[in-house]
Amino acid sequence: MNTCSLRLAVTLLAVAAFCAGAQEKPQSAPRDQANQKTFRRAPLPEGVKVLRDVEYVPGGGTSRSLDLFLPESAQPLPLVVWIHGGAWRAGSKDFCPGLPLTGHGFAVASLNYRLSQEAVFPAQLEDCRAALRFLRDNAKKYNLDAGHVGVWGGSAGGHLVALLGTTGGGSNQVQCVVDWYGPTDLTPDGPAHGNKIDVITQLLGGTVQEKPALARQASPLYQVTTNAAPFLIMQGDADHTVNPEHSQRLHAALQKAGVESALKILPGAGHGGPQFTSDENRKLVEDFFRKHLVGAK
Repeated sequence: MNTCSLRLAVTLLAVAAFCAGAQEKPQSAPRDQANQKTFRRAPLPEGVKVLRDVEYVPGGGTSRSLDLFLPESAQPLPLVVWIHGGAWRAGSKDFCPGLPLTGHGFAVASLNYRLSQEAVFPAQLEDCRAALRFLRDNAKKYNLDAGHVGVWGGSAGGHLVALLGTTGGGSNQVQCVVDWYGPTDLTPDGPAHGNKIDVITQLLGGTVQEKPALARQASPLYQVTTNAAPFLIMQGDADHTVNPEHSQRLHAALQKAGVESALKILPGAGHGGPQFTSDENRKLVEDFFRKHLVGAK
């Protein structure tokens, strides 16, 4: 091969490599992979009707859609809504630890919300509220008990359910909250966030120093009143992503306000993991929902 042919071949290979790279889809932020494995889809009991990708905001697309899991029932079903984590910038409704509840008399919804690269806070909270309104407005259609709705979330989802439980009212009201290791104080005075400052900055659209009022608005700790919903809070004592002080301080604030709150610290557990979905802890969660969504009727 002469020099000109060699140069041409090298050039063509370089162009081909560049084009191939350009056609690859950009990678999203990591999606809490360890917890995704923990929350992999469980087999559903027989007779559970599944409705996927239901838009709870007209034209909302994937970002504002939910999956609904409806057991057969002659009576309206209490509803548990799962809200995923992923540092507010990743994650998906596809991985829902609440599905086994469909075998115990509960309907379950799992929802997406706009991530922080799509919109800054309070868009995420507004989406969760919109999903609750949609489900209540369509309760008759889906055979749901609109007066008995609980929320459950992990990490960023734990943060959002904690806000739902402390700021609810009217069609946004929830009857109880299960908060798994959610951050509760995003202000400069909050527990150390380690290397997670960047995700909070992205959520707020600026640093907590630049957005102090918004950081406080986004902090469940500062929204606690006597009207807050009952809470079950669970966190690992080896969590290096969200400082356990977040859970401890929220629990103390709820108790001070006279609100029912139970805190369970899991020895040796990190930011999620199999300890949270052990038989013992699944029963703890189920019993909590049963107390407030079934026993309360």
